[in-house]
Amino acid sequence: MKALVLAGGAGTRLRPITHTSAKQLVPVANKPVLFYGLEAIAAAGIREIGIVVGDTHAEIEAAVGDGRELGLEVTYIRQRAPLGLAHAVLIARDYLGDDDFVMYLGDNFIVGGINGVVEGFARERPAAHIMLTRVGDPRQFGVAELDEAGRVIGLEEKPPVPKSDLALVGVYLFSAAIHEAVAELKPSGRGELEITDAIHWLIADGRPVASTVISGYWKDTGNVTDMLEVNRLVLESLEPRVDGLVDGASQLIGRVVVEAGAEIERSRIVGPAIIGSGARIRDSYIGPFTSIAAGCAISGSEIEYSIVLPRSSIAGVSRIEASLIGHDVEVTPAPNTPRAHRLVLGDHSKVQISS
Repeated sequence: MKALVLAGGAGTRLRPITHTSAKQLVPVANKPVLFYGLEAIAAAGIREIGIVVGDTHAEIEAAVGDGRELGLEVTYIRQRAPLGLAHAVLIARDYLGDDDFVMYLGDNFIVGGINGVVEGFARERPAAHIMLTRVGDPRQFGVAELDEAGRVIGLEEKPPVPKSDLALVGVYLFSAAIHEAVAELKPSGRGELEITDAIHWLIADGRPVASTVISGYWKDTGNVTDMLEVNRLVLESLEPRVDGLVDGASQLIGRVVVEAGAEIERSRIVGPAIIGSGARIRDSYIGPFTSIAAGCAISGSEIEYSIVLPRSSIAGVSRIEASLIGHDVEVTPAPNTPRAHRLVLGDHSKVQISS
């Protein structure tokens, strides 16, 4: 079995961060969200992975490399434009051959891995196997309809009137039969080749399509709110560790990770939180569910429930919360602004904030 990982989307809901960075590389607990999917694939025993990349291909290729460090053999497949999930399958046809494969959306996060569903697919051999989860507003997702026996009998992409509350999770398993379906597709009203249409073609052609309703946690990390929530969840599982320097005037409370080369002085850090390598925290408060990336500098400030990307600095700011701050950002005081600040800042930004 191979894997096809989709990492070519534009990430419009995470702008301005994604004007300069691939959305799949935005970090969760200081590790790119893409890597959680790659690790799940490797844990399922899959070694050959094709990664579909677009305009951000250079950044993703630099981060993942040949995959050797993750125990993978990575091949990159260029997609000229994000023209739908089924289009990714279409352009990967030569790479996939007639092998079964897992298709994994690179910005999705699933707790519990995919070992069980991969084993079940290999054992039962349906034409396709989809993962589903119950959601509050299925109009935002691909939606599955099941019969009384739990078999998949229909799929719709972002329907205005959903037939169920079962949304497709961003992991699919396919046999080579999916290539027949994709070859028959026409672009949808969105101008894309929809994977839901391809699966529906399999169903209409009498091919078995199985499903698993997952009870664990799943998020599409396509917006700031969901990214912060996934960061919170991952930080909850931290094992405390101090590899950097913490002076006697500082307090570490709860699950806190201080990476090698980080320095904490006269500060209070309440976990779960992670401080990246080479970061400097001075005279500050870092609250729960906060990830401070490598090379950041925070002084005389308070921040919690936030993600700060590498090499950013925050100085003299009384309160930041629920924020996603990009690479190489400078946040400093300015007069006459509220005491609490909520920020989404793109890379290389410079912002002045009053304390």
